[in-house]
Amino acid sequence: MNNVLDVSRPAPHVAHVWLNRPEVRNAFNDEVIAALTTTFADLSADDSLRVVVLGAHGKAFCAGADLNWMKAMAGYSWEENRADAQRLADMLWTLDQCPVPIVGRLQGDCYAGGMGLAAVCDVLVAWRRDLCLSEARLGLLPATISSCRWSGRSVSRLAAASMVTAERFSAVRAHALGMVHELATPETLDEKVNELVNLLVANGPQATRASAAGARRGRSGHHRSLACRDRASHRRHPRQRGRPRRGAELPQQAVCGLADLMGGERWRRVKQVYGMRWCGVVARHGSTWEQVW
Repeated sequence: MNNVLDVSRPAPHVAHVWLNRPEVRNAFNDEVIAALTTTFADLSADDSLRVVVLGAHGKAFCAGADLNWMKAMAGYSWEENRADAQRLADMLWTLDQCPVPIVGRLQGDCYAGGMGLAAVCDVLVAWRRDLCLSEARLGLLPATISSCRWSGRSVSRLAAASMVTAERFSAVRAHALGMVHELATPETLDEKVNELVNLLVANGPQATRASAAGARRGRSGHHRSLACRDRASHRRHPRQRGRPRRGAELPQQAVCGLADLMGGERWRRVKQVYGMRWCGVVARHGSTWEQVW
């Protein structure tokens, strides 16, 4: 545990990252931003990792930016303010690029910049508390947070309305629209989180990483199915022709999933349960086709 983060490895394939400033409702400052960036960069380099749980100590998940830190920034120059905003954006980008799923454990209120942390989680489990994009109430813009992924039209509209009105909305409402995936009580919160962690750890590691990356592209609006890609190919701008199309890496990701399935006990178990017999499965490598197994 350090001053601002509590990082632990309760199991070989699982990491817990807890915000650890309960005295200020886990508001973040430059130290927290730097610690989160470094921690998730280190976790992303761990090939044995399969899931990260992002939570917090205390009554609130995150109240956004620390007011004392914001007061100090009032005297910053334009260049200093921009560099500070860039560090926040880099932190959120580092979490967003984490190769394994992030399970968000929201045990309390989630405000302002805390909503950015929630947005980059792949799965959210929340207690029935408030969420809010409160920057407008303080005369600020949620500029960096607005670039985070908000999945689904209803969720995007809720986020957009909250940015303008700075109104609070409950986790129950967020759950109804799909922003929050599981609701829990204080007594069942950790049980729900552990259930999801166990499900993720039981999955094929390469397939899970590829699926998480694909789901994030889809939530960001950048994913198109292979069929749509092929139908649209004739409409591509001349300057775009000859460049790799979006989705070109999907066959390779499918082979990664097959590699997981072929891996030892997992493949034997599938064959025992389903009685499956596969033969002659091939994958394309460049201009040739090779038998996978």
